[in-house]
Amino acid sequence: MFCVIYRSTSRDQTYLYVEKKDDFSRVPEELMKSFGRPQLAMLLPLDGRKKLVNADLEKVKSALAEQGYYLQLPPPPENLLKQHLEVNGKK
Repeated sequence: MFCVIYRSTSRDQTYLYVEKKDDFSRVPEELMKSFGRPQLAMLLPLDGRKKLVNADLEKVKSALAEQGYYLQLPPPPENLLKQHLEVNGKK
């Protein structure tokens, strides 16, 4: 199984995975509007040989089979103050 990954031009670190190149027919219209113009990032085999950086391979495969797309959002921002307090103890 292969997938095609597109980068969002309007949302930083946001990626859309679809089954076929330039086929967004199963992606909701509202999502496509907020995603912006999709920019081809890569074609990727989902056979487990290559790891996905910020996505779970099984979740991607399941989402592609069930809904026809997978949306990868950016990781949440780091809370440096919280980390500092945890390391140094709350004062």
